Amino acid sequence: MSDDKDETQQRLKAAIHFTVGRLCQKTGEDHQRGFSRQAVAAIAETAFRQCDVFAKDLEAFARHAKRSTVTSEDVKLIARRSTALSIHIQNKTEELNQEKKSTGKRKSRDTEEESKE
Repeated sequence: MSDDKDETQQRLKAAIHFTVGRLCQKTGEDHQRGFSRQAVAAIAETAFRQCDVFAKDLEAFARHAKRSTVTSEDVKLIARRSTALSIHIQNKTEELNQEKKSTGKRKSRDTEEESKE
């Protein structure tokens, strides 16, 4: 079991490192700057550790609310320290809620039409 967890963790770290490398490369091209391999590795490690902290906090928030599922409200709590992130998450939540409402209306209309036939 521990080997599977370690392997999964290593794969996640590699994926984050790859993504950070691509982001640094793109940012460097946009601003005519370069990033050393050590800088990319440090950013990737920091991102990985921050994600781990976020995951533990999200689990704690859900557990505190006596839920087994993390909700968007838990994510909003995580983002409360960053105004820009908090606003972005709030906007995305509202977008998703609007999509759910419009999809629900379409489904209920389709159901009504089928029952008339």
